[in-house]
Amino acid sequence: MSSTDMLGLTGKVAIVWGGGFGMGERTSLRLAEAGAHVAVVDLVPERAEKIAGEIVAGGGKAVALSADVTDEPSVEAALAEAEAALGPVDVMATVIGLGVWGQLVDFTMEEWEEAHRINLTSFFIPARAVARSLMKNGKPGAIACVSSVSGLTSAPTHGGYGAAKAGMINLVRTMAAEWGPYGIRVNAAMPGSCETPRLEFGPEAKAKMQALLPLGRAATPDEIAKGLLFLLSDLASYVTGHNLRVDGGWTSTFLMHSAGSQSMTRAESA
Repeated sequence: MSSTDMLGLTGKVAIVWGGGFGMGERTSLRLAEAGAHVAVVDLVPERAEKIAGEIVAGGGKAVALSADVTDEPSVEAALAEAEAALGPVDVMATVIGLGVWGQLVDFTMEEWEEAHRINLTSFFIPARAVARSLMKNGKPGAIACVSSVSGLTSAPTHGGYGAAKAGMINLVRTMAAEWGPYGIRVNAAMPGSCETPRLEFGPEAKAKMQALLPLGRAATPDEIAKGLLFLLSDLASYVTGHNLRVDGGWTSTFLMHSAGSQSMTRAESA
């Protein structure tokens, strides 16, 4: 049996929300490599068209669509187009998120709502739409999203973003509990630091990560995509409600202690 056959995605219909950029781009391409027919959905039509075009040029099957994942009618229209072109959806991933930073005492309500709209609502609306489709068609399926270590830990200026990502982690568990009886699995891949086209690290930041993280570097978008691919595949057929840590050991280490231990000395006894 080939590695592609083991994934169980050949001929399956996948929809990737945010599939034209960064981690989403790699997720779309990885699913296509696994034999899935991919609906690439992006807010920017040109990005979706580029990635869908690459899939088709490589012999795969794909369609490019545009949608605002925080708008329910827009999501429902894109899902209908995807299913008209490729057939009923089997698996989906949302790869959408954006940091909205600021001290909580200074946060405006508009910024608070924006942090949750971009990082939590953007998962809830597409996931529910796809779950309804799976239930209607009597099909089992798999849903995955990208959470964040910010949903488990805290840091100054990360309050809005972290609260939204914590909500996502809880939502994954609740969806898994509610939709499991329909054969629908729901999971998240959780990055720590990931170097994307939108987020690049300078020499100083890279040096800090090398000192703090067990693996000594930020993730690549493809490494997060491979986590999503696993969660959507048959290799994870009995995995649901799980937050898969693809964080280079971030949450396995007391980072402040790791940084300090390099310069700490033991005091002599008096």
